[in-house]
Amino acid sequence: MIPIHKQLNGRVAVVTGGSGVLCSEMCRELSRHGVNVAILNRTVEKGEAVAEEIRSNGGSAIALAANVLDRSSLEKARAEIIEQFGKIDILINGAGGNHPDAITANETYGEEVEGKTFFDLDESGFSQVFASNFTGTFLASQVFGEALLEQDAPSIINISSMSSYSPMTKVPAYSAAKSAINNFTMWMAVHFAETGLRVNSISPGFFLTKQNRNLLLNEDGSLTSRSNKIITHTPMKRFGTPEDLLGTLIWLVDESCSGFVTGITVPVDGGFMAYSGV
Repeated sequence: MIPIHKQLNGRVAVVTGGSGVLCSEMCRELSRHGVNVAILNRTVEKGEAVAEEIRSNGGSAIALAANVLDRSSLEKARAEIIEQFGKIDILINGAGGNHPDAITANETYGEEVEGKTFFDLDESGFSQVFASNFTGTFLASQVFGEALLEQDAPSIINISSMSSYSPMTKVPAYSAAKSAINNFTMWMAVHFAETGLRVNSISPGFFLTKQNRNLLLNEDGSLTSRSNKIITHTPMKRFGTPEDLLGTLIWLVDESCSGFVTGITVPVDGGFMAYSGV
């Protein structure tokens, strides 16, 4: 278990997509260090389940309905958070995801094509996936950024992906958006460096979640062909767990540990990015 970072006690974190498998674990961990957590989701009930769990364990959390592509809903959430907690110190941009309309059926294009090809991808679906991952990060950073600048040691954590470095097959919109996240993280870090606002990103490797379980595991629990490729290319020979992200998260948001760190994307990937395959 990570030692308690007393520096974080009393701070306020906003987590978009906070009910997701990875981000909900981040919410719980931040609360354990004394952080007040505001969980934002399009569906408030999902966030409320996480908030209630945090409160039942003695922490402080609220859940709010907000769409990261709707500025007015983000502004309403910001007002409620400041009314409830008085300030905002940390923003975690965790909202995102994928959609079938932006996914090809096959990994590569060939003569015998089954299902949706690159040429069949729906423009609106592609744009929606890109927007939910990238534009949502931009809008949330805009809406909450001004409140962050009022604090002494503010921090933004963006959530990237292994696909940002080397695009995964089948998911061009998602991969492009996550690559943009890395670039945007560096841009914001430079832009706000003199204000004290640090902006960094975490790039998870391959984590087994509810969203991708059917893609990575067969009904009998064995690995799919895609999963076998992933594990073969992961030197630690396993999928990540949500807990694997928490040490990096706490290090990045605590300026007493990472006060001179900004503009980086940290891979948490079991060595996936380091391995050439031979």
